Amino acid sequence: MKPYYEAPGVRLYQGDCLELLPQLDAGAIDLTVTSPPYNIGKEYETPRDVDDYLNWCGQWIEGLHRASKPDGAFWLNLGYLKIPGRANAVPIPYLLWDRVPFYLMQEVVWNYGAGVACKRSFSPRNEKFLWYVKDPERYTFNLDDVRDPDVKYPNQKKNGKLKCNPLGKNPTDVWQFPKVTSGANRSSVERTAHPAQFPLAVIDRVIRASSNPGDVVLDPFMGSGTTALAALRAGRQVIGFELEPKYLDIAASRIENERTSG
Repeated sequence: MKPYYEAPGVRLYQGDCLELLPQLDAGAIDLTVTSPPYNIGKEYETPRDVDDYLNWCGQWIEGLHRASKPDGAFWLNLGYLKIPGRANAVPIPYLLWDRVPFYLMQEVVWNYGAGVACKRSFSPRNEKFLWYVKDPERYTFNLDDVRDPDVKYPNQKKNGKLKCNPLGKNPTDVWQFPKVTSGANRSSVERTAHPAQFPLAVIDRVIRASSNPGDVVLDPFMGSGTTALAALRAGRQVIGFELEPKYLDIAASRIENERTSG
């Protein structure tokens, strides 16, 4: 496989992940962090029948399970799906529960402040992350690396000992990070031309919690390159797949800017 873009610690490939995943060595990946198309009509996706979409998800997830190390992990983000005549907003991960060969550790809810406003339902302000591991008895979880320092009573003691870890508290399974917003007056500093960009802070927490320095992080739907940027900043190596050259160009540009500014 010839990379579309390559730099120290990073290789990005242009192509379909179903074709590229089998080219990875079995057990090569420590952590996968990704957000595939939601099948809701975005510019970068081809709408599929719901069953076809779920089968497709099952295929690439099987591929990355093979490529994951025995103690590897997989963080999956997916939004909501409308099923005509049945549901307006079904969390897509719930539809995949029996198609994922990994062990489900936990659901994490990402709560964000901005979003669409609704008139006949509550305005949606969250997405799901599902944290999977290959072996529930052997996996990486670096809590101290992601503790929340915002503690109400950091110096409170019991029997002469601090009640709270001096590094902070456990962030819990509800994470509050703002979205990457667009618009002339409210665009986020990290905003790119990609229509569905993750904030670096969210992916940074995932990577630091579920991998170690030097580990290999994979994103089979690289998009604007947020996973790559977060992984490199955390001292990890990264492999990314992406169908669209224009998004690979965005990712490569972000990585180059990081390298030259650092």
